Amino acid sequence: MLRDDPELTPVRPVATSAFVTGHFPRRRGLVILLSVLAGFLLTVVWSAEFVDSTIGDTVANTLLGHDAKAEPITGAVGGVVFAFVTGLAGTFTACNIAAFGAVAPMLGDSGSRAERIRGSLKPLVWLSVGMLAVSAVYGAVVGLVGASMPQFSTAQNAAGLSGRSVQSMVVFGVIGLTMTYLGLAALGVVRDPFARVARRHPQVPLVFMGVLIGGFLIGRPFGLFRQLFRDAAESGNPLYGAAAFCLQSLGNIVVLALVFVVTAALFGGGLRRWLAAKPARLAVITGVALITMGVFTFLYWDVRLLARRDLIPWYPTAPWA
Repeated sequence: MLRDDPELTPVRPVATSAFVTGHFPRRRGLVILLSVLAGFLLTVVWSAEFVDSTIGDTVANTLLGHDAKAEPITGAVGGVVFAFVTGLAGTFTACNIAAFGAVAPMLGDSGSRAERIRGSLKPLVWLSVGMLAVSAVYGAVVGLVGASMPQFSTAQNAAGLSGRSVQSMVVFGVIGLTMTYLGLAALGVVRDPFARVARRHPQVPLVFMGVLIGGFLIGRPFGLFRQLFRDAAESGNPLYGAAAFCLQSLGNIVVLALVFVVTAALFGGGLRRWLAAKPARLAVITGVALITMGVFTFLYWDVRLLARRDLIPWYPTAPWA
């Protein structure tokens, strides 16, 4: 009996983790180039004032029934309500959309509607595990030592950067580079960092994505979050800090989670069939979402911010940004 010639035997694609399916597009260079360009263009047109003030403040003021920034947070109950509402107000940040873009193809099997809904809840549960772990730990730390943390201070150094700005640059820079790497892994350009651990624990990539979402709190400059941060820091209560930060994170993703589940219920079967027709589409969607938002996050917080402080000569921005 003749053995198969290894040079003639096709290599079957192997999925190494939830984000790396083994099916890669042929024109990966073009996909990466367009994703990087999209991330850069987002930094040019993105207006933090519009997202934070026009959208975020308006939503928070409407839900709370008063000017969220003008009135102080009163009591633990008031703080808990404020945390969840301001989380809702900050829903549509680019980072949240990137994270959900990466898990959107995991909309469950193409069975009944109930099966698709159950299938879509699994990634959300594991995403929440990572997110809440980081939020709880950071909130507890803020409750213990918050008044002496960089994020508490607005004092600027000689370069025009406050401790809060430096913290944001470091945190979002790391998150941006991490997302970019995961996007390249999804396209098969670099090694999958979860290849070994995902064999035994396939949920680890989703938990890690939740960790990145939870990490947004560590660098977040959103005005209403700073108000919550100072309240938790001045309380001196780590349990209150942990609870408030967890609720802020839950509020931050609840709308997108509902959209995710509804999409799974209504269109999940068709989407799965569309992805199955050309399996490389899944890699393209995941890679584009992660690279675009990874590049955006890094350039916006670590390059454009330096230009705004006149520490580098110039960075292009739209007139409204």
